[in-house]
Amino acid sequence: MTETETDFDIETLRDRALRSLTTARARTALLTDCVEGPDLTAQHSPLMSPLVWDLAHIGNQEELWLLRNVGGREPMRPEIDSLYDAFEHPRSERPSLPLLAPDEARQYAAEVRGRALDLLEGTAFTGSRLTEAGFAFGMIAQHEQQHDETMLITHQLRKGPQALTAPDPDPVPPFTGPAEVLVPGGPFTMGTSTEPWALDNERPAHRREVASFWIDTTPVTNARYLAFIEDGGYEQEHWWTPAGWAYVREHAISAPLFWHRENGQWLRRRFGVTEVVPPEEPVLHVSWYEADAYARWAGRRLPTEAEWEKAARHDPVENRSRRYPWGDADPGPAHANLGQRHLRPAPAGSYPEGESPLGVRQLIGDVWEWTSSDLRPYPGFSAFPYKEYSEVFFGPEYKVLRGGSFAVDPVACRGTFRNWDYPIRRQIFSGFRTARTAETV
Repeated sequence: MTETETDFDIETLRDRALRSLTTARARTALLTDCVEGPDLTAQHSPLMSPLVWDLAHIGNQEELWLLRNVGGREPMRPEIDSLYDAFEHPRSERPSLPLLAPDEARQYAAEVRGRALDLLEGTAFTGSRLTEAGFAFGMIAQHEQQHDETMLITHQLRKGPQALTAPDPDPVPPFTGPAEVLVPGGPFTMGTSTEPWALDNERPAHRREVASFWIDTTPVTNARYLAFIEDGGYEQEHWWTPAGWAYVREHAISAPLFWHRENGQWLRRRFGVTEVVPPEEPVLHVSWYEADAYARWAGRRLPTEAEWEKAARHDPVENRSRRYPWGDADPGPAHANLGQRHLRPAPAGSYPEGESPLGVRQLIGDVWEWTSSDLRPYPGFSAFPYKEYSEVFFGPEYKVLRGGSFAVDPVACRGTFRNWDYPIRRQIFSGFRTARTAETV
Protein backbone atom coordinates (compact mmCIF):
# COMPACT_ATOMS: atom_id res chain seq x y z
CA MET A 1 0.00 0.00 0.00
CA THR A 2 1.94 2.99 -1.30
CA GLU A 3 1.60 6.42 -2.84
CA THR A 4 2.67 7.09 -6.40
CA GLU A 5 6.21 8.44 -6.58
CA THR A 6 6.43 11.53 -8.76
CA ASP A 7 9.55 11.86 -10.88
CA PHE A 8 10.13 15.41 -12.17
CA ASP A 9 13.58 16.75 -12.92
CA ILE A 10 14.35 20.41 -12.23
CA GLU A 11 14.19 21.61 -15.84
CA THR A 12 10.90 19.79 -16.38
CA LEU A 13 9.49 21.53 -13.32
CA ARG A 14 10.85 24.88 -14.49
CA ASP A 15 9.13 24.43 -17.85
CA ARG A 16 5.97 23.31 -16.09
CA ALA A 17 6.06 26.45 -13.94
CA LEU A 18 6.46 28.67 -16.99
CA ARG A 19 3.57 27.00 -18.81
CA SER A 20 1.34 27.11 -15.73
CA LEU A 21 1.99 30.79 -15.07
CA THR A 22 1.47 31.67 -18.73
CA THR A 23 -1.77 29.68 -18.96
CA ALA A 24 -3.11 31.32 -15.82
CA ARG A 25 -2.33 34.83 -17.04
CA ALA A 26 -3.98 34.20 -20.41
CA ARG A 27 -7.11 33.08 -18.60
CA THR A 28 -7.03 36.12 -16.30
CA ALA A 29 -6.91 38.34 -19.37
CA LEU A 30 -9.82 36.47 -20.96
CA LEU A 31 -11.94 36.99 -17.85
CA THR A 32 -11.13 40.68 -17.46
CA ASP A 33 -10.82 41.89 -21.07
CA CYS A 34 -14.30 40.70 -22.09
CA VAL A 35 -16.11 43.36 -20.06
CA GLU A 36 -15.89 47.14 -19.89
CA GLY A 37 -14.58 49.27 -17.01
CA PRO A 38 -17.85 49.57 -15.01
CA ASP A 39 -18.27 45.79 -15.03
CA LEU A 40 -14.71 45.45 -13.71
CA THR A 41 -15.15 47.89 -10.84
CA ALA A 42 -18.71 46.97 -9.82
CA GLN A 43 -19.52 44.44 -7.13
CA HIS A 44 -21.88 42.06 -8.87
CA SER A 45 -22.75 40.21 -5.67
CA PRO A 46 -21.96 40.85 -1.99
CA LEU A 47 -20.47 37.34 -2.03
CA MET A 48 -17.79 38.34 -4.52
CA SER A 49 -15.09 40.96 -5.00
CA PRO A 50 -15.06 43.42 -7.89
CA LEU A 51 -13.16 41.82 -10.77
CA VAL A 52 -10.56 44.57 -10.60
CA TRP A 53 -9.77 43.63 -6.99
CA ASP A 54 -9.01 40.04 -8.02
CA LEU A 55 -6.84 41.29 -10.87
CA ALA A 56 -4.57 43.41 -8.65
CA HIS A 57 -4.65 40.87 -5.81
CA ILE A 58 -3.22 38.26 -8.20
CA GLY A 59 -0.31 40.58 -8.96
CA ASN A 60 0.19 41.55 -5.33
CA GLN A 61 0.41 37.94 -4.15
CA GLU A 62 2.84 37.14 -6.96
CA GLU A 63 5.01 40.07 -5.93
CA LEU A 64 4.87 39.09 -2.25
CA TRP A 65 5.81 35.43 -2.67
CA LEU A 66 7.99 35.37 -5.76
CA LEU A 67 9.71 38.74 -5.95
CA ARG A 68 10.02 39.48 -2.23
CA ASN A 69 10.20 36.05 -0.56
CA VAL A 70 12.01 34.06 -3.24
CA GLY A 71 13.91 36.86 -4.97
CA GLY A 72 14.59 39.09 -1.97
CA ARG A 73 13.45 42.16 -3.90
CA GLU A 74 12.27 45.43 -2.39
CA PRO A 75 8.47 46.01 -2.48
CA MET A 76 7.21 47.64 -5.67
CA ARG A 77 4.01 49.11 -4.24
CA PRO A 78 4.05 48.60 -0.45
CA GLU A 79 1.22 51.11 0.00
CA ILE A 80 -1.28 48.74 -1.67
CA ASP A 81 -0.44 45.61 0.35
CA SER A 82 -3.25 46.16 2.86
CA LEU A 83 -5.81 46.87 0.10
CA TYR A 84 -5.27 43.43 -1.37
CA ASP A 85 -4.96 41.46 1.86
CA ALA A 86 -7.91 39.07 1.73
CA PHE A 87 -7.92 38.67 5.51
CA GLU A 88 -7.79 42.38 6.28
CA HIS A 89 -10.75 43.35 4.11
CA PRO A 90 -13.82 41.09 3.68
CA ARG A 91 -15.43 41.09 0.25
CA SER A 92 -18.25 43.38 1.37
CA GLU A 93 -15.72 46.17 2.05
CA ARG A 94 -13.62 45.90 -1.08
CA PRO A 95 -15.71 48.10 -3.42
CA SER A 96 -15.25 51.03 -1.05
CA LEU A 97 -11.43 50.76 -0.96
CA PRO A 98 -9.18 53.02 -3.07
CA LEU A 99 -8.41 50.20 -5.50
CA LEU A 100 -6.17 50.45 -8.52
CA ALA A 101 -8.11 51.37 -11.66
CA PRO A 102 -8.38 48.62 -14.30
CA ASP A 103 -5.55 49.87 -16.53
CA GLU A 104 -3.28 50.50 -13.53
CA ALA A 105 -4.07 47.06 -12.12
CA ARG A 106 -3.23 45.43 -15.46
CA GLN A 107 0.01 47.37 -15.71
CA TYR A 108 1.03 46.44 -12.16
CA ALA A 109 0.26 42.73 -12.67
CA ALA A 110 2.15 42.73 -15.98
CA GLU A 111 5.22 44.37 -14.46
CA VAL A 112 5.24 41.87 -11.61
CA ARG A 113 4.92 39.01 -14.08
CA GLY A 114 7.82 40.20 -16.20
CA ARG A 115 10.10 40.32 -13.17
CA ALA A 116 8.79 36.95 -11.92
CA LEU A 117 9.61 35.23 -15.23
CA ASP A 118 13.13 36.64 -15.09
CA LEU A 119 13.40 35.28 -11.56
CA LEU A 120 12.11 31.88 -12.66
CA GLU A 121 14.98 31.49 -15.14
CA GLY A 122 17.65 31.89 -12.48
CA THR A 123 16.11 30.35 -9.37
CA ALA A 124 17.63 27.11 -8.13
CA PHE A 125 14.79 24.73 -7.32
CA THR A 126 16.55 23.64 -4.14
CA GLY A 127 17.70 25.13 -0.86
CA SER A 128 14.46 25.88 0.96
CA ARG A 129 10.92 24.55 1.25
CA LEU A 130 9.66 27.54 -0.73
CA THR A 131 11.96 26.94 -3.71
CA GLU A 132 12.23 23.13 -3.56
CA ALA A 133 10.87 21.69 -6.83
CA GLY A 134 9.68 25.21 -7.73
CA PHE A 135 6.95 25.08 -5.09
CA ALA A 136 6.50 28.87 -4.83
CA PHE A 137 6.00 29.20 -8.59
CA GLY A 138 3.50 26.33 -8.58
CA MET A 139 1.71 27.86 -5.59
CA ILE A 140 1.34 31.19 -7.39
CA ALA A 141 0.07 29.53 -10.58
CA GLN A 142 -2.51 27.68 -8.49
CA HIS A 143 -3.43 30.88 -6.64
CA GLU A 144 -4.08 32.74 -9.89
CA GLN A 145 -6.15 29.89 -11.29
CA GLN A 146 -8.20 29.76 -8.08
CA HIS A 147 -8.96 33.45 -8.49
CA ASP A 148 -9.77 32.86 -12.13
CA GLU A 149 -12.39 30.38 -10.97
CA THR A 150 -13.66 33.00 -8.51
CA MET A 151 -13.88 35.54 -11.33
CA LEU A 152 -15.78 33.03 -13.45
CA ILE A 153 -18.27 32.70 -10.58
CA THR A 154 -18.59 36.51 -10.65
CA HIS A 155 -19.35 36.31 -14.38
CA GLN A 156 -22.12 33.82 -13.63
CA LEU A 157 -23.56 36.17 -11.00
CA ARG A 158 -23.35 39.37 -13.06
CA LYS A 159 -26.47 40.60 -14.81
CA GLY A 160 -26.46 41.58 -18.45
CA PRO A 161 -25.68 40.01 -21.81
CA GLN A 162 -23.34 37.11 -22.38
CA ALA A 163 -19.65 38.10 -22.15
CA LEU A 164 -17.97 34.68 -22.34
CA THR A 165 -18.35 31.91 -24.87
CA ALA A 166 -16.91 28.41 -25.24
CA PRO A 167 -17.82 25.29 -27.20
CA ASP A 168 -20.07 22.75 -25.52
CA PRO A 169 -18.70 19.34 -24.47
CA ASP A 170 -19.03 16.64 -27.08
CA PRO A 171 -22.39 14.86 -26.95
CA VAL A 172 -22.32 11.30 -25.69
CA PRO A 173 -24.87 8.49 -25.78
CA PRO A 174 -26.99 8.17 -22.63
CA PHE A 175 -25.00 6.40 -19.94
CA THR A 176 -26.18 2.80 -19.56
CA GLY A 177 -23.54 1.49 -17.17
CA PRO A 178 -24.17 0.47 -13.56
CA ALA A 179 -25.68 3.14 -11.32
CA GLU A 180 -23.20 2.46 -8.53
CA VAL A 181 -19.84 0.80 -7.94
CA LEU A 182 -18.68 -1.23 -4.95
CA VAL A 183 -15.45 -0.01 -3.39
CA PRO A 184 -14.01 -2.82 -1.24
CA GLY A 185 -13.05 -2.05 2.32
CA GLY A 186 -9.51 -1.94 3.64
CA PRO A 187 -6.62 0.45 3.99
CA PHE A 188 -5.33 2.87 1.40
CA THR A 189 -2.90 5.79 1.23
CA MET A 190 -4.66 9.15 1.54
CA GLY A 191 -3.00 12.50 0.86
CA THR A 192 0.49 12.97 -0.55
CA SER A 193 4.07 13.43 0.50
CA THR A 194 5.52 13.31 -3.01
CA GLU A 195 3.43 15.62 -5.23
CA PRO A 196 5.78 18.61 -5.63
CA TRP A 197 3.18 21.38 -5.72
CA ALA A 198 0.62 19.88 -3.32
CA LEU A 199 -0.57 22.39 -0.73
CA ASP A 200 -0.22 21.96 3.00
CA ASN A 201 -3.71 20.55 3.65
CA GLU A 202 -3.04 17.68 1.20
CA ARG A 203 -0.04 16.53 3.22
CA PRO A 204 1.28 14.19 4.48
CA ALA A 205 0.44 10.82 2.95
CA HIS A 206 -1.04 8.56 5.61
CA ARG A 207 -2.88 5.28 6.00
CA ARG A 208 -6.68 5.32 6.13
CA GLU A 209 -8.99 2.41 6.78
CA VAL A 210 -12.34 2.56 4.97
CA ALA A 211 -15.17 0.03 5.22
CA SER A 212 -16.74 -1.28 2.00
CA PHE A 213 -19.19 1.13 0.39
CA TRP A 214 -21.12 1.76 -2.79
CA ILE A 215 -20.70 5.05 -4.67
CA ASP A 216 -22.57 6.53 -7.62
CA THR A 217 -20.85 5.83 -10.93
CA THR A 218 -21.54 9.40 -12.07
CA PRO A 219 -22.51 12.63 -10.31
CA VAL A 220 -26.20 13.16 -9.61
CA THR A 221 -27.86 14.61 -12.72
CA ASN A 222 -30.39 17.38 -13.17
CA ALA A 223 -33.02 14.78 -14.05
CA ARG A 224 -32.42 12.86 -10.83
CA TYR A 225 -32.42 16.04 -8.80
CA LEU A 226 -35.62 17.20 -10.48
CA ALA A 227 -37.31 14.02 -9.21
CA PHE A 228 -36.43 15.16 -5.69
CA ILE A 229 -37.96 18.57 -6.35
CA GLU A 230 -41.13 17.16 -7.86
CA ASP A 231 -41.54 14.74 -4.95
CA GLY A 232 -41.72 17.72 -2.62
CA GLY A 233 -38.16 17.44 -1.40
CA TYR A 234 -37.97 21.12 -0.49
CA GLU A 235 -41.28 20.93 1.37
CA GLN A 236 -40.56 17.98 3.67
CA GLU A 237 -38.59 18.81 6.77
CA HIS A 238 -37.55 15.24 7.57
CA TRP A 239 -35.07 15.15 4.68
CA TRP A 240 -33.13 18.12 6.02
CA THR A 241 -30.76 18.83 8.86
CA PRO A 242 -32.21 21.42 11.26
CA ALA A 243 -29.78 24.06 10.01
CA GLY A 244 -30.49 23.20 6.39
CA TRP A 245 -34.25 23.33 6.87
CA ALA A 246 -34.01 26.68 8.61
CA TYR A 247 -31.86 28.05 5.81
CA VAL A 248 -34.06 26.99 2.88
CA ARG A 249 -37.17 28.22 4.72
CA GLU A 250 -35.63 31.57 5.57
CA HIS A 251 -34.43 32.17 2.01
CA ALA A 252 -37.40 30.55 0.21
CA ILE A 253 -35.16 28.13 -1.67
CA SER A 254 -37.00 25.59 -3.82
CA ALA A 255 -34.50 24.66 -6.57
CA PRO A 256 -30.79 24.99 -7.41
CA LEU A 257 -29.47 28.52 -7.77
CA PHE A 258 -30.20 30.12 -11.16
CA TRP A 259 -33.17 27.79 -11.84
CA HIS A 260 -36.73 29.03 -12.33
CA ARG A 261 -39.92 27.49 -13.62
CA GLU A 262 -41.69 29.07 -16.59
CA ASN A 263 -44.59 27.78 -18.72
CA GLY A 264 -44.35 24.34 -17.19
CA GLN A 265 -40.62 23.77 -17.68
CA TRP A 266 -37.48 24.41 -15.69
CA LEU A 267 -35.04 26.98 -17.06
CA ARG A 268 -31.68 28.15 -15.83
CA ARG A 269 -29.46 31.17 -16.41
CA ARG A 270 -25.90 30.32 -17.41
CA PHE A 271 -23.38 33.10 -18.09
CA GLY A 272 -26.03 35.48 -19.41
CA VAL A 273 -28.02 32.92 -21.42
CA THR A 274 -31.35 31.41 -20.36
CA GLU A 275 -31.80 27.78 -21.40
CA VAL A 276 -33.82 24.69 -20.60
CA VAL A 277 -32.25 22.71 -17.77
CA PRO A 278 -30.40 19.84 -19.50
CA PRO A 279 -31.50 16.59 -17.85
CA GLU A 280 -28.31 14.64 -18.56
CA GLU A 281 -25.85 17.09 -16.99
CA PRO A 282 -24.66 16.84 -13.38
CA VAL A 283 -26.69 19.15 -11.16
CA LEU A 284 -24.88 22.40 -10.43
CA HIS A 285 -25.10 25.26 -7.90
CA VAL A 286 -26.47 23.30 -4.96
CA SER A 287 -25.45 23.79 -1.35
CA TRP A 288 -24.23 21.09 0.99
CA TYR A 289 -27.63 21.25 2.70
CA GLU A 290 -29.38 20.49 -0.59
CA ALA A 291 -26.97 17.69 -1.49
CA ASP A 292 -27.40 16.13 1.95
CA ALA A 293 -31.21 16.36 1.77
CA TYR A 294 -31.27 14.75 -1.68
CA ALA A 295 -29.07 11.91 -0.46
CA ARG A 296 -31.43 11.25 2.47
CA TRP A 297 -34.44 11.34 0.15
CA ALA A 298 -32.70 8.80 -2.13
CA GLY A 299 -32.04 6.49 0.83
CA ARG A 300 -28.34 7.18 0.64
CA ARG A 301 -25.77 9.61 2.04
CA LEU A 302 -22.90 11.79 0.92
CA PRO A 303 -19.54 10.00 0.80
CA THR A 304 -16.93 10.89 3.37
CA GLU A 305 -13.83 12.63 2.11
CA ALA A 306 -11.80 9.46 2.66
CA GLU A 307 -14.34 7.38 0.72
CA TRP A 308 -14.24 9.86 -2.15
CA GLU A 309 -10.45 9.77 -2.33
CA LYS A 310 -10.29 5.99 -2.14
CA ALA A 311 -12.80 5.73 -4.99
CA ALA A 312 -10.75 8.22 -7.00
CA ARG A 313 -7.17 7.10 -6.34
CA HIS A 314 -6.89 3.56 -5.00
CA ASP A 315 -5.75 0.89 -7.45
CA PRO A 316 -6.71 -2.46 -5.89
CA VAL A 317 -4.64 -4.46 -8.39
CA GLU A 318 -1.38 -2.62 -7.77
CA ASN A 319 -2.36 -1.76 -4.18
CA ARG A 320 -1.30 1.86 -4.47
CA SER A 321 -2.80 5.33 -4.73
CA ARG A 322 -2.63 6.94 -8.15
CA ARG A 323 -2.23 10.67 -8.82
CA TYR A 324 -5.55 10.68 -10.69
CA PRO A 325 -8.35 8.17 -11.27
CA TRP A 326 -6.95 7.22 -14.69
CA GLY A 327 -3.35 6.89 -13.57
CA ASP A 328 -0.33 9.12 -13.01
CA ALA A 329 -0.37 11.16 -16.24
CA ASP A 330 -1.41 14.81 -16.09
CA PRO A 331 -5.02 15.47 -17.18
CA GLY A 332 -5.74 15.67 -20.89
CA PRO A 333 -8.92 16.53 -22.81
CA ALA A 334 -9.94 12.87 -22.95
CA HIS A 335 -9.72 12.48 -19.16
CA ALA A 336 -11.80 15.29 -17.71
CA ASN A 337 -13.67 18.56 -18.25
CA LEU A 338 -11.22 21.11 -16.80
CA GLY A 339 -9.69 24.51 -17.48
CA GLN A 340 -12.77 26.45 -18.62
CA ARG A 341 -12.53 24.59 -21.92
CA HIS A 342 -16.33 24.47 -21.71
CA LEU A 343 -18.68 26.64 -19.69
CA ARG A 344 -20.82 23.78 -18.43
CA PRO A 345 -20.50 20.23 -17.11
CA ALA A 346 -20.34 17.38 -19.60
CA PRO A 347 -23.21 14.86 -19.67
CA ALA A 348 -23.13 12.14 -17.03
CA GLY A 349 -21.06 9.19 -18.20
CA SER A 350 -18.62 11.26 -20.26
CA TYR A 351 -14.86 10.70 -20.29
CA PRO A 352 -14.58 6.90 -20.07
CA GLU A 353 -10.79 7.31 -20.39
CA GLY A 354 -10.83 9.19 -17.11
CA GLU A 355 -12.61 6.59 -15.01
CA SER A 356 -11.10 5.07 -11.88
CA PRO A 357 -9.77 1.50 -11.66
CA LEU A 358 -13.17 0.39 -10.36
CA GLY A 359 -15.10 2.21 -13.08
CA VAL A 360 -16.24 5.41 -11.33
CA ARG A 361 -16.53 8.30 -13.80
CA GLN A 362 -16.11 12.08 -13.70
CA LEU A 363 -14.43 12.17 -10.33
CA ILE A 364 -12.19 14.93 -11.69
CA GLY A 365 -13.70 17.99 -13.39
CA ASP A 366 -17.29 18.91 -14.29
CA VAL A 367 -18.56 19.76 -10.77
CA TRP A 368 -17.04 20.11 -7.33
CA GLU A 369 -18.48 17.28 -5.23
CA TRP A 370 -19.68 17.86 -1.69
CA THR A 371 -18.61 15.27 0.88
CA SER A 372 -19.99 14.69 4.36
CA SER A 373 -16.68 15.63 5.99
CA ASP A 374 -15.66 18.74 7.87
CA LEU A 375 -12.32 20.27 6.91
CA ARG A 376 -9.74 18.80 9.30
CA PRO A 377 -5.94 18.52 9.22
CA TYR A 378 -4.33 15.23 8.34
CA PRO A 379 -2.19 13.49 10.97
CA GLY A 380 1.20 15.20 10.92
CA PHE A 381 -0.12 18.37 9.25
CA SER A 382 2.25 21.33 9.18
CA ALA A 383 1.12 24.77 8.00
CA PHE A 384 3.18 26.05 5.07
CA PRO A 385 3.98 28.65 3.92
CA TYR A 386 1.38 30.54 5.99
CA LYS A 387 -1.34 29.50 8.45
CA GLU A 388 -4.06 31.44 6.66
CA TYR A 389 -4.10 29.14 3.65
CA SER A 390 -5.62 26.18 5.51
CA GLU A 391 -5.17 26.13 9.26
CA VAL A 392 -7.57 28.95 10.11
CA PHE A 393 -10.37 27.10 8.31
CA PHE A 394 -10.09 23.77 10.13
CA GLY A 395 -13.19 22.89 12.11
CA PRO A 396 -16.90 22.10 11.78
CA GLU A 397 -17.90 25.28 9.94
CA TYR A 398 -16.57 24.17 6.54
CA LYS A 399 -17.47 21.14 4.45
CA VAL A 400 -14.98 19.54 2.06
CA LEU A 401 -15.53 19.44 -1.70
CA ARG A 402 -13.48 17.23 -3.98
CA GLY A 403 -12.65 16.69 -7.63
CA GLY A 404 -12.70 20.13 -9.22
CA SER A 405 -15.13 21.51 -11.80
CA PHE A 406 -15.11 22.64 -15.41
CA ALA A 407 -13.85 25.97 -14.00
CA VAL A 408 -10.71 24.47 -12.42
CA ASP A 409 -7.37 24.36 -14.21
CA PRO A 410 -5.38 21.11 -14.04
CA VAL A 411 -2.60 22.84 -12.07
CA ALA A 412 -5.09 23.38 -9.24
CA CYS A 413 -6.74 19.98 -9.38
CA ARG A 414 -5.31 16.66 -8.20
CA GLY A 415 -6.63 13.45 -6.75
CA THR A 416 -5.50 14.81 -3.37
CA PHE A 417 -6.70 18.42 -3.81
CA ARG A 418 -9.07 19.64 -1.09
CA ASN A 419 -11.57 22.47 -1.43
CA TRP A 420 -13.93 23.69 1.28
CA ASP A 421 -16.78 26.11 1.83
CA TYR A 422 -19.70 26.91 4.08
CA PRO A 423 -22.62 24.45 3.73
CA ILE A 424 -24.87 27.30 2.54
CA ARG A 425 -22.77 28.12 -0.54
CA ARG A 426 -24.53 27.76 -3.92
CA GLN A 427 -22.80 30.23 -6.25
CA ILE A 428 -19.80 27.90 -6.52
CA PHE A 429 -19.72 25.24 -9.25
CA SER A 430 -20.84 22.52 -6.84
CA GLY A 431 -22.65 19.24 -7.34
CA PHE A 432 -22.34 15.84 -5.68
CA ARG A 433 -22.66 12.08 -5.88
CA THR A 434 -24.09 9.79 -3.23
CA ALA A 435 -22.92 6.66 -1.44
CA ARG A 436 -24.18 3.93 0.85
CA THR A 437 -22.49 1.58 3.26
CA ALA A 438 -22.13 -1.97 1.96
CA GLU A 439 -24.00 -4.61 3.91
CA THR A 440 -21.77 -6.87 5.98
CA VAL A 441 -22.31 -10.60 5.96
